[in-house]
Order: sequence, then structure tokens, then C-alpha cells
Amino acid sequence: MVFDFLRRGSAGGAPEAKASAAGPVVAWQTGGRVAWSPRDAVSLTRTGFSGNPVGFRSVKLIAEAAAALPLVLQDQAQRFDTHPILSLLRRPNAAQGRAEMMEALFGQLLLSGNAYVEAVQADEGLPVELHVLRSDRMSVVPGADGWPKAYDYAVGGKKHRFTAENICHIKSFHPQDDHYGFSPMQAAAMAIDVHNSASRWSKSLLDNAARPSGALVWKGDGHGVMAEDQFRRLSDEIEQNYRGARNAGRPMVLEGGLDWKPMGFSPSDMEFQKTKEAAAREIALAFGVPPMLLGIAGDATYSNYQEANRAFYRLTVLPLVTRVAAAVSEWLAGFTGDDLVLKPDLDQVPALSAERDAQWARVNGADFLTDAEKRVLLGLPERADG
Repeated sequence: MVFDFLRRGSAGGAPEAKASAAGPVVAWQTGGRVAWSPRDAVSLTRTGFSGNPVGFRSVKLIAEAAAALPLVLQDQAQRFDTHPILSLLRRPNAAQGRAEMMEALFGQLLLSGNAYVEAVQADEGLPVELHVLRSDRMSVVPGADGWPKAYDYAVGGKKHRFTAENICHIKSFHPQDDHYGFSPMQAAAMAIDVHNSASRWSKSLLDNAARPSGALVWKGDGHGVMAEDQFRRLSDEIEQNYRGARNAGRPMVLEGGLDWKPMGFSPSDMEFQKTKEAAAREIALAFGVPPMLLGIAGDATYSNYQEANRAFYRLTVLPLVTRVAAAVSEWLAGFTGDDLVLKPDLDQVPALSAERDAQWARVNGADFLTDAEKRVLLGLPERADG
């Protein structure tokens, strides 16, 4: 319960007793204007990832699943088992392996809509190290033609400028920005605010012994008027003796003339939990995570967990990994001049094994196709023996 309404201003000329016709009843309730959190990347990361369990789990679920997806490197003629690019991705730098670096890359892309990979070069050829840089510290430096000519990385009041060739900038589609991407966190920002506000409301309710608000009715002298010193003493006693978890269930002792009228949960109070669950579903929707995978109650979109998991990989993880892998391979191939493609290995995704088995059986049973055509349909390169 909030008791700030009991504190009167110190403006001069205030009467010593309440004069309002509503004076006999003092209602405890809250109210205010709608306040949305800031929409910059740092604030959204703090409120939507660090401070919201649904946003945190959605980002972690996608980033970890995408980082764990096996990748294959191939050209028009063969699929490589060993290659300098594969070796570089397997150990991109001294502090990270492939999974750690890729999880950081996907996480930055989901949180800010932008991901930046730095290439550390010793001589010509492939970089010797790759590092994922924080998106909130990076800014694009456009050239005269509008395309990025450099990137500024700001840390502790200092800036370091990278050439465009040494930075791989991966961004999500943004309809109103030429240089920066649009993140799912921005689309889910309103639902995140609603979910966080509902959580704070539940916490406040628990701090007040899980009871709804009530009213103190003054019946002292029959005039509906409470003296100023009585009013202040009453608010101080309530503040000190009846608020907080340690005072939960403590009986309220009222002096003569005061009567406590408890108020039951209103329909709007009862809807808070449903509002919170609806906001959680909207957050999951923005990220493309089936609510069933997040344990959100009341969602029956998918008949079972396996179907939800398959939809998660097919509609969210695979498109993301395919796009990012293509951008990274094209960027790395620019250092060597090779025509290479990096893509997810669908044969090693357990969630898609049933679909893959059906596709293999269907293609293998097509007698009107040659072996070369079947390999093309399955995404395999031509056989080395022709």
C-alpha cells in the first residue's frame, strides 16, 4: 500500500482540519501517468534482458541454439572437412571458442539489431583472430556515397576507428534506418514494460501482506473532520508498524473513532496475472520463440513440445543462422578471393531429423532424377568423381 497521499504539503494557509466532503473516507490507492522505458539499446538491454526473465530466456534460447548449430563450408565442387576458414571459426581468438563467439554475435544481433565482428590481420590473407564487439559502443561513419566507410568504437571517452574492410556489420532489417538494424527487443519494448510493471505490482502486493487496499473511516466527533496532528500521527504509525514483509499479518490497533474497511480484489486486480501472461506471450512472439518452450501457461498453439521445438528451429533459428553464416563467409572470402559458402548443416539438427528423413526418402525415390540432381536438391555439392 502507498501512503504518500497522507503527507500534506507545507504551503502556508493550510487549514488545520479537512474540509472536503470526502474527508470521512481516506482511500489508499495508486495512480499515475503511463511511463515507458527509454528505447535505446543500453536501456532496452537493461530492462528487457537483465531485468526481464522472458526476454532473457528468449535471447539465451535463440543465441545458444544458433551457436550450437553445426556449420559446413563448401564451394561449387566439394564440401570441405578442413579449411583455414573452418580453423579460424573453430578458434576465433585466444579467449573464445566457436560457440562462445557465435553466441555473443547472435546475442548482440538480437538485443540491438546489429552485430559487429572485428578482423585482426597480421599479413595478407585470412585474419588471425576474430572478435565480436559491443553494438552499443559502435557507430557507423558514412562516406560521401552514403555507404559506411569506417566504424568508430568508443570506450571510456576514447575512440578507435576501424576501416570498413576490417568490420563485418550484420544488421536486421530496419525500414527507417540506412545504417542500423531493428532488434526484436525494440518491437517487444511495450510488452516488456507491461510485464515488468505487473511484476512490480505483485511484489508490492506481497510487501503489503498480499492484501488489497482498504480505507480508514473516521467517525470521531461526527463531523467527519480529523485534526492535523491526528492525521500526521496516524500516517506515521501506519508507515512504521504495518508496512513491509516483517509486519505481514500483524493486527491493526485502531483508536476510538477509526474503523478499517477492507476492500476486496477488484476485477482489474484479478486481471493482472492474465495481463502479465499476455505480455509474456507478446515478448516471445517478437523473438519468434514458441511460448510453450518458455513455460508460459495457457498457451496451446502447438499440440506437443516436439512440434513447438521443430517450429522454433525451422522458423527462427535456421533463418537467423543461414543469414549470419552467409554474411560471415562472404566477408571472410573477401580476404582470400575464394567463392565459398558457409551454411548450417541440416543433417545434424535433431529437431529436424523427421523432416530430413522424409526429404531424403522422397528424393531417393524419385527415379526420374539423376544422382547429380538429387544431390543438388539435398544441398550437397557435386561428387568429386563427377
